[in-house]
Amino acid sequence: MKLANIQTENGIHLAMLTDRGLVDVTAAGCTLSMYDLICGADRSLLEHLAFDERLPVLGSVEYANVVSPVGKLLCVGFNYRSHAQATGFEPPKVPNLFSKFDNALAPSGAAIVLPPWEVSYDYEAELVVVIGKTAWNVSEEEAMDCVFGYTCGNDLSCRDSQWRSGQWLIGKTMPGFGPCGPFIVTADSFDPLAPNAIQSYVNGELRQDGLTTEMIFNCAQIISYASRYTRLEPGDLIFTGTPSGVQLEKSEGEKVWLKPGDVVDVRIEGIGTLRNTMC
Repeated sequence: MKLANIQTENGIHLAMLTDRGLVDVTAAGCTLSMYDLICGADRSLLEHLAFDERLPVLGSVEYANVVSPVGKLLCVGFNYRSHAQATGFEPPKVPNLFSKFDNALAPSGAAIVLPPWEVSYDYEAELVVVIGKTAWNVSEEEAMDCVFGYTCGNDLSCRDSQWRSGQWLIGKTMPGFGPCGPFIVTADSFDPLAPNAIQSYVNGELRQDGLTTEMIFNCAQIISYASRYTRLEPGDLIFTGTPSGVQLEKSEGEKVWLKPGDVVDVRIEGIGTLRNTMC
């Protein structure tokens, strides 16, 4: 099941991608929100509406944040061996965790402001896990039971400020620097252990081209490890790392940083395409 939050004149509505296209299930009488579903609400009505051909298919839509309220945004650094090696770092022995603040989350279609006082703006295509149950010191065997679904994410980064101090926060959490969407694919419809293609494009040019199976630490290992140090709650998002192909990996004279007007697409097989324009 593929779900989305959309912005309408009546507020945020829940939408669902069917075989016919995207339909507004809130307008069809469903009173559940995305957060209700994340927290375990019964999805049987949605399963029924998926086959209701009377529901109008939406044309162009304005997406809203994939989760509301916004929970924790947790990220994993250097989780693809090729990316770690290309940047000159040893692959980590445990997940390298950092975070973003809640206003870093932005929806697909949102314009992302690149503040003019910095220039080293980079993209990072990432599979993002949507937590659906409280996870506190869970085992790897228990971890996947805590997952509601998956979405596409872009761990936008300002490299100069990222490396300016011993921690990465200031280079990772500018407003809008964690766009996700447009869809959340429920856990029963996506296998993170399958070789799903993960790619990024800038202005239509392929920049990253990897597989989710290239992650050093899989989703269960990340969730289990993170849950020893922070209590994960429904609606929290975990960015699971990026494959090789970012500008950080290039030599100094070859780096082409993001600039206003650039369009960045993140595509993950089985989920969809997240698109944002830099401004």
